[in-house]
Amino acid sequence: MLTRSTILRKSAMTTLAQTKEIFRSADAVCFDVDSTVIREEGIDQLAKFCGVGDAVTEMTRKAMGGSMSFKTALTERLCIIRCSREQVNKLITDHPPQLTPGIKELVARLQHGGVKVFLISGGFRCIVEHVASQLGIPLHHVYANRLKFYFNGEYAGFDETQPTAESGGKGKVISMLKEKYGFQKVVMIGDGATDMEACPPANAFVGFGGNVVRPQVKERCLWYVTSFGELHKELDKI
Repeated sequence: MLTRSTILRKSAMTTLAQTKEIFRSADAVCFDVDSTVIREEGIDQLAKFCGVGDAVTEMTRKAMGGSMSFKTALTERLCIIRCSREQVNKLITDHPPQLTPGIKELVARLQHGGVKVFLISGGFRCIVEHVASQLGIPLHHVYANRLKFYFNGEYAGFDETQPTAESGGKGKVISMLKEKYGFQKVVMIGDGATDMEACPPANAFVGFGGNVVRPQVKERCLWYVTSFGELHKELDKI
């Protein structure tokens, strides 16, 4: 006789199998960037570089845990950092983002199979574009926040009209991609609450804990991986 817990387990297993099948047959795969594609949180690195690391790291933790709205956290962190254009450029030159092991190979494999790859980030476009170039991802496949500077290079805020500046912004980008390109199966991969919230409209979500484990994501998502090698193995089944 099947118990309720067995039925629930079987249901979860079926859904996990469906999630993996969607990944194997995806039209498009969207990656978060900070702590997913790269090993660090870009805004924390920028804060550290500008000498205000501890205050900003704590706020990032709260934002990724979902305890404050993303836009509020972004605004408050940038008000603390107040980075100049020169500081941002120097950060990219002196401390370029470190790619997570296996991501370059995974992106190349997906692209070789005809899958469109996008980067959707709550981080900064100037940093994310550098990452995209390393991975061979077209810059028009990058969605991220834009920093604004005065003519003298001093910090002037950020573009609040970008969808990635808002909670739920990654989902808005995915909805737009589906409408624009006609994608039927879109997968979102990331470490944080804002990534998990993008499914739906994403058809599947893969939680990534290879750089940092966020308990609320690990507990709530169907498929959680700690290395990109696990995704490679799934593609081997095609």
